[in-house]
Parts: sequence; structure tokens; C-alpha cells
Amino acid sequence: MDGMSAPHRNRSLWTITCLLLLAVLFIGGCSPRQGATGNPSPSAGEGNDGSGSTGSETNPQGQASPAAPGKPETPVTPEPPADPAAELLAQLSTEEKIGQLVLVGMEGTKPNDVTRSLIEEYHVGGFIFYKDNIQNAKQALELFNGLKTANANEPVPLFLSVDEEGGRVSRMPGELAKLPNARKIGNTGSEELAGQIGGIIGRELAGFGLNLDFAPVLDVNSNPDNPVIGDRAFGTKPEIVSRMGIAVMKGIREQGVIPVVKHFPGHGDTSVDSHLGLPVVEHDLTRLRKLELVPFKQAIQEGADVVMIAHLLMPKLDPEHPASFSKAVIDNLLRQELGFEGTIISDDMTMGAIVEHYDIADAAVQFVQAGGNIVLVGHDDEKEKQVIQALRDAVRSGKISAETLDERVYNVLKLKEKYALTKDAAPGPDTEQINREIGNTLKPYGL
Repeated sequence: MDGMSAPHRNRSLWTITCLLLLAVLFIGGCSPRQGATGNPSPSAGEGNDGSGSTGSETNPQGQASPAAPGKPETPVTPEPPADPAAELLAQLSTEEKIGQLVLVGMEGTKPNDVTRSLIEEYHVGGFIFYKDNIQNAKQALELFNGLKTANANEPVPLFLSVDEEGGRVSRMPGELAKLPNARKIGNTGSEELAGQIGGIIGRELAGFGLNLDFAPVLDVNSNPDNPVIGDRAFGTKPEIVSRMGIAVMKGIREQGVIPVVKHFPGHGDTSVDSHLGLPVVEHDLTRLRKLELVPFKQAIQEGADVVMIAHLLMPKLDPEHPASFSKAVIDNLLRQELGFEGTIISDDMTMGAIVEHYDIADAAVQFVQAGGNIVLVGHDDEKEKQVIQALRDAVRSGKISAETLDERVYNVLKLKEKYALTKDAAPGPDTEQINREIGNTLKPYGL
């Protein structure tokens, strides 16, 4: 005998058995559920592992613990997208801002003291080149790259621009084969050809580092006596001008070169060359909407980035101001009615239509006040400086408010940002390859 009665032994065994069962139940309740592969149960306090720590907190090693299966991660609020144009605008001085509103011509075939002054002292936004600036491909490339070098310390890359339409309006050096004029392209009726021509123009210009082309012409050549448009137009009907002009515009744009549609609101029915005098167009809005405005409206709907304003007096719209500095044309018609939000550039303010009838400095100020962004001053460095000084005076006096200045310049900076203008030297075009492409493109059309 062990000295313990049977009833006492039975109670002891019962107690031990109960304790063992409780221990088993306790251990089983704290172990992971079947299939949980060692992770805490999702029902346990939304991923709480029992220590008060959730899956979004760090583990003892300082690393982020993985979120529990099925539990959405806490959304991260994205940073608002940066606006490089706005950031750049905020860094510019008033003089640097004003310079972005002016695109100038230059004399000679290489950078000189005057061009360097226009860059360093007047901070011009860019240059336009004419045939007398370009002798051959090697010299042209050195000129364009030399201007980029001169602009290296300026905060904004330069527009480097030409009128390259093909036909009689071409600035390309003689090493490159000639392209047909717009009338010949329009006569084919082929949008595919027009797009290919635009692409070739874009590749030629991009190879030289040129980034802005004053083309295509969207004027409807409705007046056979027109002395300035003629075969530069794709046709005499707005439909063909729209189709072919927009195809060329897209072809240029696809090569990273900015196309400029011109000459708004339509230079096709004039009998005076605006290079020499001021044409007067008597059409009212009803007529313009049916004919002259059609190609421009469609180009804007297709994403035109830049519109050039013609030097035309249109008494039915504005009896006092030419279109090139008329609020009725620039703001009311182009901005408001046609909904154009891009960049507006004037035709050359040194043309006879302006300098023979108006003060060029005052015209430039009124252009900006009316809603324009870039004043083109293609000749005469004294006139170029005169325009820039007039804009500076207008800003200083409040004729052009600080808000208006910023709005106009921001538009220009956005355009330069969109096309990723650079200060890097260009390699030059592959003239042999381009000439082969021109031949292969034109041959099927007998051009």
C-alpha cells in the first residue's frame, strides 16, 4: 500500500488528466491555423501578431514587415508632377524673360560681337536664318553650333529657325536636293507624299540642330494675282490645303522640329506683297469662316503648336490695327473662337507692311498686349535692340504687367520643354542618305 486510499488516487488522476487536457488545448489555441504557413491569422486583429505590431510596422531588424495576405497596403499619396517650365520661369530675371519674347535675325555667316551681345546682354530667345547666312553644309553647321556655344551660359536653349517650305522658299545649302513647291505636292492629292515631304524637311533641319520651321503655309491661294503666296500654297480650295498642310505639319513634327503654320488669318487673297506694303483684306468673318480659316481651324484641332500672324489690315475685324497686333484677331478670333492655346509668333516686324506705316517698337508692344508670345525681328540689329528696349520699358511702366509677361513667357518655355530643345552640338545631316530618300520619294509621282 502506498498510504493513499482509492478515492484519493482517483481524484488525483482526474486532476492530472484535466490539467493535461487544458495544456493541450492551450498549446493548440496558440499555434498557427492549418494552412497559415506560419503567418498570423488575418482575423487576429487585422494582421496583429499578438504583440500589438501590425504588418506595416518594422521588424526588430528595422526592415518593413510584409503586409498580411489580403490586406491592402496603405496608399501613398503621389508627389504632384513637377513643372520644369514654371520652375525655370521663377529663376529668370525680368530681362531674361523679355528676351524669350523676341526672335531675331543676324548678319553674316558666323557668330560675331553683335550676335553675342544679343545673346548675353539681351538674352534673345532665338534666331532666324536666311539664305545669306548659309553658304554650305559645313559652314551652316558651324554657325548653328557656334550660337549654341555662345548661349551655353544662358538659362534657356535657343530657337534656331528657318523658312523651309520647299520650292522657292528654301534655306538649305546646295548639297541637299531640292524639294518641290507646295502646289506640286498639292496637285498629287497624296497625303502620304505630303507627310513624307514633311518628314524629309524635319530630318534635314534636325540634322543641323535647327528646331523651328516656319512651315507649312496654310493660305488658300484664292487670288491668282497674289504676288506673295502663289505656288507656296497647296491649292485653291480649303479642303486640299487642310489635308496636305496638316500632313506636312505632322511630318515635320514627328522629327522633333516645331512646325509653324502660317499666315493667319489667311494671306491667299491679297494683291499686295506684305514684304513691301500693307495688304488690305475686306472679308468679314462669315467669308473667313468658310474659306481662309478652315485650314487653320483643322490644324489647331490636330495639335498645331505655333501659329504665325500675318501683316494684313482687315477693316471688318479691326479698322485700326493690322492682324499682327490686333486684339480682335489674336485674342478674339484665334484664342477665343478657334480655341488656340499654343504659341503665337508675329511675321517679321521689319517688313514693309509695318515699318512703312507704324513704329516697330510700338507694334511689338501692342502685339504682346494683344496676346502674342514671340516678336519676330528678322533684320537690322538696331531695330532688334529697339524692340527689346521697348518691351523692357513697357514692363517697367506697367503697360505690360508682370502677370502678362509671365503668362507669355511661360507659354514659350513650355514649347521649348515639349520639344526638348538642347544646347548640345548637332552632328549634321547625312546628306547622301537624305538625297537618296528625296529621289525615291519623288520618283513615283514624277516630281
